[in-house]
Amino acid sequence: MVRPDLQELPQVSDRLSFLYLEHCQLSREDSAILVRDENGTVRIPAASISTLLLGPGTNVTHRAVELIGDAGVGIVWVGERGVRFYASGRPLTSRAHLLIRQAEMVSNQRLHLQVVRKMYQIRFPDEDTSGLTTQQLRGREGSRVRKAYKEASDKWGVKWSGRNYDPNDFFQGDLVNQALSAGNACLYGLAHAVISALGCSPGLGFVHVGHENSFVYDIADLYKVEITIPVAFEVASEEPEDLPGVVRRRMRDKMAASHILERMVKDIRFLFLKEEEQDNSLPEVDVTYLWDSKKGIVANGKSYSEE
Repeated sequence: MVRPDLQELPQVSDRLSFLYLEHCQLSREDSAILVRDENGTVRIPAASISTLLLGPGTNVTHRAVELIGDAGVGIVWVGERGVRFYASGRPLTSRAHLLIRQAEMVSNQRLHLQVVRKMYQIRFPDEDTSGLTTQQLRGREGSRVRKAYKEASDKWGVKWSGRNYDPNDFFQGDLVNQALSAGNACLYGLAHAVISALGCSPGLGFVHVGHENSFVYDIADLYKVEITIPVAFEVASEEPEDLPGVVRRRMRDKMAASHILERMVKDIRFLFLKEEEQDNSLPEVDVTYLWDSKKGIVANGKSYSEE
């Protein structure tokens, strides 16, 4: 199979969200990913999904990973029940403009604060947050999250004693904390895949800093109140036998219905690009420049021996 040109592939925002797989074998047949387990075989068109979450017991062939990479599918290796992140694959882009803009903004205090305010603007679309300090913004966000927990607790009749969990022991927390951990893991996986697909850095965060996935947490936090919290309390109220599995499926359906993947792409571009640059229909151009200390950038593929 000839490697497709990036222009031939669906954009990130046009794909389905993600698939979680465990205890199966992944191989390749033409442009489809073959997934085999004891129940049979399923063929997945590679370019139709954004992310594969590979859990324990998954064996993937080199040819399958080659197809996944060429089709621009995000591939994330996760822990049991999808609650831990281990590694991810390559981006679906040949340009570094978003990464350059991200690095520029995270390194400049004024631009850094501008991005933080935009993140809170997404959370509070009907309010003017431009004059608030970072401390005030954090306080507003804390109040919003506490209110969301209380409303979900009252709606579903689930006791809420606060966020209490052990990252190394999934079953240490109560049912609603387990459901929140499982739901957040799905949201983190999707956010990580979108960030990587757009060529941005997961580690260059603005609200969260210092962690290799700081920007993943920044983006996921934009949607937790809308997606994870209501799903977690609803599932916890049902007390299902396979709570993590039920949470994953509900998260999948909720994120698809709410177009979270498309919104993540749009929101990341909103954070880093000027209004006139945010058109997703602009073609992907594979261009490389050379850096110049006086001119900024100069043409690549040219001899400068006379200079």
